[in-house]
Amino acid sequence: MTGDWREKLRGSGYRLTPQRELILRAVEELGHATPDEVLARVREQSSAVNVSTVYRTLEVLEQLGLVRHAHLSDRAPTYHSVSDHEHFHLVCRNCHRIVSVDPEVLDPLRDRLRSEHGFTIDVGHLTVFGRCETCE
Repeated sequence: MTGDWREKLRGSGYRLTPQRELILRAVEELGHATPDEVLARVREQSSAVNVSTVYRTLEVLEQLGLVRHAHLSDRAPTYHSVSDHEHFHLVCRNCHRIVSVDPEVLDPLRDRLRSEHGFTIDVGHLTVFGRCETCE
């Protein structure tokens, strides 16, 4: 976790609270986590945090560009830190394995969508479902 996140919070008029720090640290440690998984990790250190605080804080952190979410299942969104490299996700429908993929893989598709449709894709929210090589 870089000190930059503290400046983003304060610069946007938000207070730096222990709960926000715990929640951001949990997202970074877990890699990909639902709000319930973040709550469970945070509660290991502080029972003073409730689920609504986690949801509100994740929304604030996403608005500030510190975390992103993707839909990796039909359940709650999954959050991940932006301090990691930009990536999109492959999710196996059978074993539920998640693979993070470098967005450069999509360059031909990205270029074609831009030239033919004037459309720019948001790679960070992209999830491709299928079957992994082990389950195939």
